[in-house]
Amino acid sequence: MSFHSSSNRREKRSPALLLALATALAACSQDGPPPEPPLSDEAMAAVVVDPGISRERLARQVDELFTSPDIGETQAVLVLREGEIVAERYAEGFDEQTIFPGWSLSKNVTAVLIGMMVADGRLALDDPAPITAWQRTGDPRGGVTLRHLLQMRSGLRYGQPNDPIYADPTDRMVLLEGRDDMGAWAIAQPLEDEPGSTFRYSDPSIMILSAIATDLLEPDGSADARQQSMAEFVDARLAVPLGMETLVGEYDASGTLIGGSQFWASARDWAIFADFLRKKGSVQGAQIVPRRWVEFMASPSPASESYGATLWLNHHGGEEPSAIFRDAGAETIFAGIGRFGQYMIVSPDQRLVLVRLGVTEQPQRARLAEEMADIFALYPGR
Repeated sequence: MSFHSSSNRREKRSPALLLALATALAACSQDGPPPEPPLSDEAMAAVVVDPGISRERLARQVDELFTSPDIGETQAVLVLREGEIVAERYAEGFDEQTIFPGWSLSKNVTAVLIGMMVADGRLALDDPAPITAWQRTGDPRGGVTLRHLLQMRSGLRYGQPNDPIYADPTDRMVLLEGRDDMGAWAIAQPLEDEPGSTFRYSDPSIMILSAIATDLLEPDGSADARQQSMAEFVDARLAVPLGMETLVGEYDASGTLIGGSQFWASARDWAIFADFLRKKGSVQGAQIVPRRWVEFMASPSPASESYGATLWLNHHGGEEPSAIFRDAGAETIFAGIGRFGQYMIVSPDQRLVLVRLGVTEQPQRARLAEEMADIFALYPGR
């Protein structure tokens, strides 16, 4: 009886169940990994019909920047190929109108502004920095140049790696005793190493450049006048020519541009700026900043193989691992990298730009870099 009953149950199994069992058995017997799950409509819609490679592969890699559990929070991603958007996606609550903080991407903007002033003849890259307090007889800071400041090798003392968080030089400058006049605070720091000898990444170095530039435009004006003069310079010389409609800077109480961390822009405008660097300072055939200046920004400094003049370099080998892709990708790749996981990555050989905005803690950066490297691996080099 029990056998007869079991037989009846087998006869009553539905065709759908049998099909599912057959599919499962086929999956178990197939060679290689199981097929990837289908992508959502949102993931596919983020990529144009013809991105120059497989649309699905690019959509899948972009999707992983939003769905991988161990890379922090991705808020926006743009991929540009030859200056055209091939992928664009935002997390819930963000869109193309959202203005994102650049954090240290701001340093790259400030470096371009300094390059314009050098090209105008207002500043000289290798002359002593035009800071009156440093030109007094016997002051060793008189040997610090704009080149040193841009390449983070001024030699000025800005704290030590083991200092407690409240002693962090950026926090002291922005939040504590330096907050009302950040440039003056940065300028007042003593020399620790011979100018040019030692790489030491710091926001205060760029704040000094911001103070120099703001003083140059409005040396004796009020805080409001200083802020207005610099804002007008940024608009006229950079934002308007590039079409960066949302680019805006913040200023301290003295009217000095906070050029190391406080430029804001939409994801599209950050991508426009990154592509401007890819094209070496050119916009529709007009050279907005000299080509050689962008080449200088993306060339290694004497004190660091992995850092240029505010740009990180994809250097492979040696004692300094790249802050971008470690051992992946072309060595011609360069990037702006923000404090909380903002990335503006440029691959000139592939004519490719990736902008990723979001929040990623330092321990998660290596995994995030792997995911971004996979996007560059999809495209061939030139």
